[in-house]
Amino acid sequence: MSNNLDLPTLIKGGIAFDDRGSLSFVNSFDLRQYRRCYTVKNHTEGFIRAWHGHLKESKALMVITGTALVAAVEMTDTKKPDKDKEVHRFVLSAGSPSILVVPAGYVNGFKTLSADAVLLIFSSSTLEDSQGDDYRFPYDYWNPWQIEPR
Repeated sequence: MSNNLDLPTLIKGGIAFDDRGSLSFVNSFDLRQYRRCYTVKNHTEGFIRAWHGHLKESKALMVITGTALVAAVEMTDTKKPDKDKEVHRFVLSAGSPSILVVPAGYVNGFKTLSADAVLLIFSSSTLEDSQGDDYRFPYDYWNPWQIEPR
C-alpha cells in the first residue's frame, strides 16, 4: 500500500433559509470524478456498517437525513491491516451539510446516531469495477463506535 495517501477530508456546506423553506448545499464539492451514487439506511439507530474499502475506488459520503458517526482508516494490507492505524472519526448530520471524501486505499464504516439517518454515497468506480476492488473486515476490527461522554 502507498504511504502517500490523501487523508479523509470533510468539505463543509451550509443551509439557506427563506420564506419558502430551506436549501442545503455543499457547493465546493466537485462531482466530476464520481461515476455513481446510492443511499444507505440502517434499520435501527445505533446499527454499525463497517468496514468496507477499496484500493482504487474513492467514496464521498453525505448524511441527507439524521445523523451518523462515520470513520475511515488507511488499509495497509488487504488481508490483515494494521490495527494501530489512526481512525479518522466524523459526525455527519443533515443539520450541518458536509461531505466526507474517503480516498482510495481506505476502509470506511458508519454507525447511525438517529433512527432516520440516510447516507448518500458517491463512488468513483462503476459497480463492475468496484466488485473487483472490494475488501471487507469485521465491524469491530477497529472499534471507534463508542460514544464519548462529555
